[in-house]
Amino acid sequence: MLYNLLVPLADEHIIFNLFRYLTFRSGAAVITALVISFLLGPWIIAWLRSKQREGQPIREDGPEGHLLTKKGTPTMGGFLILIAITISTLLWADLTNGYVWAVVIVTVGFGMVGFFDDYLKLTKRSSDGLPGRLKLLIQVLIGTAVAVWISHIAPPSMDTHLAVPFFKSLLINLSFFFVPFAVFVMVGASNAVNLTDGLDGLAIVPVMIAASCFAFIAYLVGNSIFSEYLQLHYVPGTGELAVFCSALVGASLGFLWFNAPPAMVFMGDTGSLSCGGALGSIAVVTKHELVLGIIGGLFVLETVSVIVQVASFKLTGKRVFRMAPLHHHFEKKGWAEPTIVIRFWIIASILALAGLSTLKLR
Repeated sequence: MLYNLLVPLADEHIIFNLFRYLTFRSGAAVITALVISFLLGPWIIAWLRSKQREGQPIREDGPEGHLLTKKGTPTMGGFLILIAITISTLLWADLTNGYVWAVVIVTVGFGMVGFFDDYLKLTKRSSDGLPGRLKLLIQVLIGTAVAVWISHIAPPSMDTHLAVPFFKSLLINLSFFFVPFAVFVMVGASNAVNLTDGLDGLAIVPVMIAASCFAFIAYLVGNSIFSEYLQLHYVPGTGELAVFCSALVGASLGFLWFNAPPAMVFMGDTGSLSCGGALGSIAVVTKHELVLGIIGGLFVLETVSVIVQVASFKLTGKRVFRMAPLHHHFEKKGWAEPTIVIRFWIIASILALAGLSTLKLR
């Protein structure tokens, strides 16, 4: 909004020329989201506590320690993340950019799905919220609408194409399969983050790391000079998503202040589904869907652990892990929660560096 209001005045007042620069607005988006989180966080947490006397329902079949250490902690903290991201993006992004609105719609839409899921869990005092198929159906419908929109506003040379890491000229035209593929990326990323969110601070830091990487990627892909130098596929207009990614970084950092062990609030499905959906939609717009699988490799590992566990139990009656997702396996092995969280953060950082290396290894 500030970009659209103040840039036209830049010729008369040189100070407004700052708003032309993505770097300035991205930095401002980080700070704005962080300040919003710090200002609204205590009030929102207090309000959630007043409405959730018993806190988030704890799975009875989960790690035994959670019944003692997690009981009474309110959930739906992802609402704070959504507010910070949305306000910061609306303030600092170019609101005439269709990609910005596409990513915002996925983020808020998936967040609302998570909100109703959390609400049902609280009202029913059960770890079961929205029926899984219904939740998935709504996500697919939102993802389909946005994927079609993205393919329409993208340049013809990139509208339904898939870029492959390490190959500078390889573009695969998915044609009619682009929409199902894009939906798979958005919904898959959303639910992968959701599965990872099980310990204090475990999911939000990898989200912040991935968002930082994609702020960099969006900036490069949306810049004709840098994309040509690095031999990336240029997608006009995607640079504006650096502002959104920066807002996500600031909101994540602000939420971590309250989610650090011992957590004052959990993000719940409200936060995990929206953050994952945001990362997935940004990957689709920037044509770095496969790179998301590397940068967000921790989320992939957590998801694969669940798939392997379920498949093994159904086929053989035996479990591969002591408990899935993967972080619970290490809890069952006796690892302390901070140990698991910090080591998983380290893994996320290494995978992010590996993902960024694909920008140059061509």
